[in-house]
Amino acid sequence: MGLARLAELHGVATGYAPSPGSDAPVPDDTVVSVLAALGVDASTPAAVSAALSHAESAAESRLLPPTLVLWSPPDGAGAGTGAEGARAEEGVDRPLPAALTALPAGSTLRVEVEHWQSARGETVELPGVAPVPVAARVPTTPSAWARLPLGVHRLSAEAPDGRTEHAVLVVAPERVPQAPARTHGFLVQLYSLLSARSWGMGDLGDLAELATWSGRSLGAGFVQINPLHAAVPGAPTDPSPYRPSSRRFPDPIHLRIEAVPEYAYVHGPDRERLDALVEKAAALREAVLGKRPDTETGRTGEYGELIDRDAVWELKRAALEILDRVPLGPGRHADYCDFLAAQGRALEDHATWCALTEVHGSRWRDWPEGLRDPRSAETSAARARLLDRIDFHCRLAWLTDGQLADASRAAREAGMAVGIVHDLAVGVHPDGADAWAQQDAFADGISVGAPPDAFNALGQDWGLPPWRPDVLAASGYAPYRGLLQGLLRHAGALRIDHVMGLFRLWWVPEGQPPTHGTYVRYDAEAMLAVLALEAHRSGAVVIGEDLGTVEPGVREALERRGVLGTSVLWFERDWDGTGRPLPPESWREGCVATATTHDLPSTAARLTGEHVELRHRLGLLTRPLEQEQSDEHAEVAEWLGCLTRLGLLPGGDGDEEETIRAVYRFLLRTPARMVGVWLPDAVGDRRPQNLPGTWDQYPNWRLPVADARGRPMALEDLAASPRLHRLAEVLRHA
Repeated sequence: MGLARLAELHGVATGYAPSPGSDAPVPDDTVVSVLAALGVDASTPAAVSAALSHAESAAESRLLPPTLVLWSPPDGAGAGTGAEGARAEEGVDRPLPAALTALPAGSTLRVEVEHWQSARGETVELPGVAPVPVAARVPTTPSAWARLPLGVHRLSAEAPDGRTEHAVLVVAPERVPQAPARTHGFLVQLYSLLSARSWGMGDLGDLAELATWSGRSLGAGFVQINPLHAAVPGAPTDPSPYRPSSRRFPDPIHLRIEAVPEYAYVHGPDRERLDALVEKAAALREAVLGKRPDTETGRTGEYGELIDRDAVWELKRAALEILDRVPLGPGRHADYCDFLAAQGRALEDHATWCALTEVHGSRWRDWPEGLRDPRSAETSAARARLLDRIDFHCRLAWLTDGQLADASRAAREAGMAVGIVHDLAVGVHPDGADAWAQQDAFADGISVGAPPDAFNALGQDWGLPPWRPDVLAASGYAPYRGLLQGLLRHAGALRIDHVMGLFRLWWVPEGQPPTHGTYVRYDAEAMLAVLALEAHRSGAVVIGEDLGTVEPGVREALERRGVLGTSVLWFERDWDGTGRPLPPESWREGCVATATTHDLPSTAARLTGEHVELRHRLGLLTRPLEQEQSDEHAEVAEWLGCLTRLGLLPGGDGDEEETIRAVYRFLLRTPARMVGVWLPDAVGDRRPQNLPGTWDQYPNWRLPVADARGRPMALEDLAASPRLHRLAEVLRHA
């Protein structure tokens, strides 16, 4: 009983529901391990008793929680972005956090307003709020609470007995920004979209071209891409964009080398070396696109020449070393200095980790002991020795930021209603820069995953360390705020992978199978408030990937804050009734509607059943092939019947291309705010970009976009594709 109560006080679950209507207990040793990762000793009954006594005593004596949230009504307080523009109108309801109304009578509050919002850095006195009930109306004369601008402020409370505590007060808009109108756009893994100018994988120049072409010529309102987070270097590098070194900074592998301004000013022997690299890059690109064989590797096989991230980075890194020797002009240098100042210690830590990996390898836990601590004297000395290399990596971050800005500007100038939709991975690699720089914020000896469910009896372990909710709250969610600010700098929208992680995550203790994990809860209100605030500041739409196991109330909470969900055609059924395909008018409005994702079969593969055959060849089926094929055929036939009844497929089971167009006609009939077209669907690509459950059995994250026969297609080929334009006509007419 004591362990269960202790776990409850720290947000650790002692049971979960693997399927609706069923309950499963969490092993006690799992609870003990998870509490240990939160700094709580529960290893013995005596330790549990002591920890419980301490936790309950602290809760009773605490004046304020570490972080509080004050929601700002949409048309009242906080309507503007500055301190003056954020003043409330008279008579606006602004419910106060319950923790404030529970303060002892006679308590005094002081708020130091965040300088980001208030040029004067004013201090607002808030005396005697205890008698004010939560639902009270703000007085008709402007109150101090109503005058608080949007932002992250410092709150101090002094009780009559002299106790004083400090907290962070997040004043956030009630909803994130919304897309200005119903719109459609493309979903694509950027690395898979090569052009005649990229160096063996898609880059930020290709992203700008795609946005300009699809926005101007096809009326697309957005382009959604995979995470561009920095990867962990290695041999080979993990190609998954969802297991990065850092989510805070993008990977310079996405740079378009020729678009770096200093490229034009390389002369002499360096120009000869640079030109030789350009020629090698052309050969690498042409090998991937099948224009000519790669004579060095001679690679052949079922999937053709794969995207080789390590080979691309070897060439780009050599080119960037040359460009780094070109002095910056006065204007460029001033811009670089401003970037360094704005990014501060976060960038210095990231660049230091990058420089240290060049000397000691990418596994920072194997470094000399002193260097494992980013704040140690040994690390400080290493910073001084490696100053040139640290500056090199800072400069790469600056260059990448500049090209991200260029792509965003290209999308806006093309008339896109939303623009570039960036993606936030659910976590970071345990050996990466973020895990090194923010060790106190991550739970040691824990990885994130998913519990057993009806689709996966073994559960999942993603190998990503989770943030500690207690440390986040104590810091005022500083790591989370910094992450969002970096990602939203040049984003028209942000997609959050596994958005349920804002509420709870499945923690798996090191050495245990995923079945021996448990849920740990986060302060969802604070997480959503910070998200709403930062999205408001950048004017960005927010999309949550809410597929899979979603606890009751999560989708409703996200909808209340204006966060769009993700609805995939094949999953949208009347689960509470007939189980049949959900008619288009019954879909939710607040979502991105799509036919597939990077983790699912393409629409062509689904319609033809080729994805079942692929899984059979790789030994991934859990039932006989004939049974899998029969069930798949029945599901597809049911959807085809639905499309036919709605008049979207007049000829019945038409040809593949016409059926794919009918699928997107269906999506356009839904009220979904955004409709996403998987770009490979537009040319009949059969191959998934990622096949869950595989590692080296399938070339995950390394395939270029290809046509129906598996021939790679460059961006120029896509732009000229009659098949793509026939699908675009469907979108344009809608």
